[in-house]
Amino acid sequence: MSAQKPQSMMAYLTIFVPAILLTVFFVVPFGTMIVTSFYENRSIDAAGTAFTLANYHRLLSPFFLGLVTATFGLAFGVASISILIAFPFSYLLANAPRATQVGWLIFMLSILSLSESIIGFAWSTLLSRTAGVSSLFVLIGLIDRPESYAPGLAALLTGVVSTAIPYAVLVLYPFLSRVDPHIEEAARTLGTSPLRTFLKVVLPMHRNAIVTTFLMLLVFTLGTYLMPQILGRPQHWTLSVAISDQALVQANIPFAAALAVFLVIVTLLIVLTVIQFGRKEQA
Repeated sequence: MSAQKPQSMMAYLTIFVPAILLTVFFVVPFGTMIVTSFYENRSIDAAGTAFTLANYHRLLSPFFLGLVTATFGLAFGVASISILIAFPFSYLLANAPRATQVGWLIFMLSILSLSESIIGFAWSTLLSRTAGVSSLFVLIGLIDRPESYAPGLAALLTGVVSTAIPYAVLVLYPFLSRVDPHIEEAARTLGTSPLRTFLKVVLPMHRNAIVTTFLMLLVFTLGTYLMPQILGRPQHWTLSVAISDQALVQANIPFAAALAVFLVIVTLLIVLTVIQFGRKEQA
């Protein structure tokens, strides 16, 4: 009996400790944010607290609809471009020699170690008028005078895609490295060209992995904060930037909380979809 009590206590600890941590670091803050989102925006000296649905009614305003359009437009654009680049690259990497694979994976991990601000300011410099690629274009005769390409939507897409591609490669690489090479050999034996084998055999085999990676990149882009401020214009700002602006600049904490609740709910729905596709991939 005495030998079984420590085991039962450890079993309870493995359940209660994660539950307590989840409650303290997620449930309580998220619950507080939900309650705050129903507050009426008042000055600090105003007495009393009034509850209202005005913050959620504002989610139907043209301001919010434009913000959601910009955020999800950026997210879908980044995810699509990153998949188009990362999947063929991951496929070639999975079929490369082992030393090449290790070198590229280390390079991808080193990119992830850089902060978003460093990458953003690096692209801002490269796309600037004085020390950017426009000076190279003038040198080779493509344009007459140096131009600035940042801030702008193209610069923002370039910066976010450059940070999203390593994540996509590191997610897709394990799936592609487990493919049986005999499947492609069989397709080529039947007279299928390498390109047709890639399009008709490899891509359909990894449909769920591609969708899962695409959804993960959506979540990644929805949370981007510094890149839109460094490389984009105000009309390109995402929900994350708007939440910070409403809370810190506009001092409208309740509306910022409503925006945050919306963003968290959308993110959780995407994560649940990723989990569902992950189960299908395992099956």
